[in-house]
Amino acid sequence: MADSLEELDEVLYEPSDEFVDGSNVSAFMQEHDIADFDELHERTVSEVDGEPASGLDWFWDEVVDYLDLEFYEDYDQVRDDTDGPQFTDWYVGGELNIAHNVVDRHAAPDSGNRNKVATIWEGEDGEVREITYHELHQQTNRVANALEERGIGTGDTVGLYMPMVPEIVPLLYGCFKVGAIAVPIFSGFGVDATATRISDAECTVLFTGDGFYRRGSAVDLKSAADEAIEEAGHVEHTIVYNRLDSEESDLSWDDDRDEWWADAVGTQSDEYETKSVPSDQESMLLYSSGTTGKPKGIVHTHAGGLVQPAKEIFFSFDHKPSDRFFWVSDIGWMMGPWTLIGNHAHGGTIFIYEGAPDHPEPDRFWEMIDDHGLTTFGISPTAIRALQKHGDEWLEDYDLSTLRLLGSTGEPWDPDSWKWFLENVGQGTAPIMNISGGTEIFGCFLQPTPLHSLKPGTLGGPALGMDIDIVDAQGNSIAEDNEKGYLVCKSSAPSMTKSLWSGDERYLEEYWSRFDDLWDHGDWAQKDEDGFWFLHGRSDDVLNVAGRKVGPAEVEGALIEHDAVNAAVAIGADDETKGTAVVTYVILNEGYEEADDLREELRAQVGEELGKPFRPREVLFVDEFPKTQSGKIVRRIIQGVYEGEELGDLSSIENPDAIDDIDDAR
Repeated sequence: MADSLEELDEVLYEPSDEFVDGSNVSAFMQEHDIADFDELHERTVSEVDGEPASGLDWFWDEVVDYLDLEFYEDYDQVRDDTDGPQFTDWYVGGELNIAHNVVDRHAAPDSGNRNKVATIWEGEDGEVREITYHELHQQTNRVANALEERGIGTGDTVGLYMPMVPEIVPLLYGCFKVGAIAVPIFSGFGVDATATRISDAECTVLFTGDGFYRRGSAVDLKSAADEAIEEAGHVEHTIVYNRLDSEESDLSWDDDRDEWWADAVGTQSDEYETKSVPSDQESMLLYSSGTTGKPKGIVHTHAGGLVQPAKEIFFSFDHKPSDRFFWVSDIGWMMGPWTLIGNHAHGGTIFIYEGAPDHPEPDRFWEMIDDHGLTTFGISPTAIRALQKHGDEWLEDYDLSTLRLLGSTGEPWDPDSWKWFLENVGQGTAPIMNISGGTEIFGCFLQPTPLHSLKPGTLGGPALGMDIDIVDAQGNSIAEDNEKGYLVCKSSAPSMTKSLWSGDERYLEEYWSRFDDLWDHGDWAQKDEDGFWFLHGRSDDVLNVAGRKVGPAEVEGALIEHDAVNAAVAIGADDETKGTAVVTYVILNEGYEEADDLREELRAQVGEELGKPFRPREVLFVDEFPKTQSGKIVRRIIQGVYEGEELGDLSSIENPDAIDDIDDAR
């Protein structure tokens, strides 16, 4: 991956005057008599002399009205940061529901969107289904009634360990309707990772499927769900979507717990009155891995979970009524719910695909863009690198001219792949909206708009209403010095997690402990002399594999469960395809010997427990790890040895000979 700004210093995309003038952000600026984007951003985060209302309070109030987002009860105050930015309350005193804004109002008899297509779905086998807002409303109400029948109400958690079928949309929105907390879980997770999330969230209802299709083969999901439930406990009702036309005799089945979707949901009434809930009522519990300990349960609210993605889809992705929006993501990752809520808030149409990007051939995405007239296409740099390897000829038979904007997130770009995406997929006219925020933000700290020129890999600059800076180790701003530093946020935003499910202590430690009253996002950032912002990877130890985060502790825990493993360390290494690959070092228990078969067993075990993307690229055997006198393993030393870097001060290492052992293992 490119780290120097010299490699990224050429402007390769300039928006046309027509594109700029027709953009939503330009119209907003004109309405408020604002001359350029820098002035607009300043207005959204800073108090302006002579303005009766300005800064964060002005913008986050104005955007609700401008985007026509509806509250059941008006809020008394936009924000209350009496207890500091760490515990800001947003839209104080208001009541709303995400489901009303993304489904109910668009399905109303007098709405122009009632018979508009809300969701287009294509299965890997080529099956296509379209669902209108009226149909989505009926399905969502059936889910809500099914949940209430099983005792689910406001504040209860519901697990979503689902294949990518159209029913994920009414399922998510049905949870919102009853005031429940949706807990999306990546369908590619193995048993251990799934069980950890079910256990932590204490889900009593879990939605899953019999399986799904991947590269032409049926993948079993139900057995993984059953094993996770057995390990986690809590689950009293499992509702199973029949994607593979399975019979109960084909599956492990508990008559006291398991029900088919058709029986549990399909038989319900299609009428339901959506609950009005407080602005700060929890809507989703999204999990993200930390550097140590179990995954973090990130808490999002109805107000923040609606306003932020609606704002970003409208201004950065320039939502138009005719758009068809496709972002390659599982419902279990933040981008899944973000895509749904952000587009459906405006009565938009989203596209969902079930399967692999290269099945049956590497042109599957290009074929779907052509067939369905898709206008916005978001994908990870890793996936683009993989498709780029197949060659340009796979795009030649398809008309991609409907694409207005491209999107990416999750990891840094290399210049060559960025250019290929822009020129071959976007045909040089569709800008790459490279965005960065994360699960904790349910939105973006950094993102371009249609007004921005672009250099390869740039993220444009701070998003509207996001008070972002780059600081040194002492917390001093260095953004204008064009130096690499820590990406921080100086104020709260509506969608920032209001805490962690496990409590405030870990929340404060994870995000607010490095600097006083600054949110530390864990990324290295840099602003160049021309004002373009870039990211340079994580400043913490989270492993970002193909845009999906996993904590070293989770990988290490999966390895240690094997009888042969005494101790393990996981690090990240640069990888041409994934961006970051997992590399592990393992100390074996007595009686076990290093062997290729054992190495493959350990790789497979991590894949089974955490999901295939997290299988280690390498498993290296050693006799000991470098440790401090207190017994703490020094991962930076292991990382440095693997990458061939200067190791710096080793005075704290109790057993320096272990460094040679690490070096010899490669």
